[in-house]
Amino acid sequence: MSENEEQQHSEVTSPTMAETTEESSPEQKHSQDLDPSIAKKFPTMSIKSITIWPPTQRTRDAVINRLIETLSAPSILSKRYGSLSHDDASSAARAIEEEAFATASASETVSRSELSIDDDGIEILQIYSKEISKRMLETVKAKAAAAAAPPVAAAAPGTSEDVSPGESETS
Repeated sequence: MSENEEQQHSEVTSPTMAETTEESSPEQKHSQDLDPSIAKKFPTMSIKSITIWPPTQRTRDAVINRLIETLSAPSILSKRYGSLSHDDASSAARAIEEEAFATASASETVSRSELSIDDDGIEILQIYSKEISKRMLETVKAKAAAAAAPPVAAAAPGTSEDVSPGESETS
């Protein structure tokens, strides 16, 4: 290919730097600030802010599945407090996640109104995570306490459980 043909080919396939700069969007101008080799390969690449809150439904479902596994499978938690059946763990996990999501979402509106800058959601995600942990622990502790409590027997009318054998109720 002659030099003239190469020049015509390059003009057709890629604009010159001057043309790119004049017609660039803010994202394209930002990509020119990147490493020149990257900017050449991806001239229209834009760097966008990534937010992590609210989580996608897929992420929330993964959290629920992990909670079910944690509550029903052998673990350090189950050694101390016992494990739940798969059905009980499933319903508890859904309730835990929904309550934690609602709490974090409510604090999101408060946090965003207090902050003057845009937040990527990391603080809200931390609240969500802490709420899940707190509620999971409350759930297994309540289950362990219910299992450890002696069954309450209903006393028959006119009898007293405080009476020792051989003593009469009327002293």
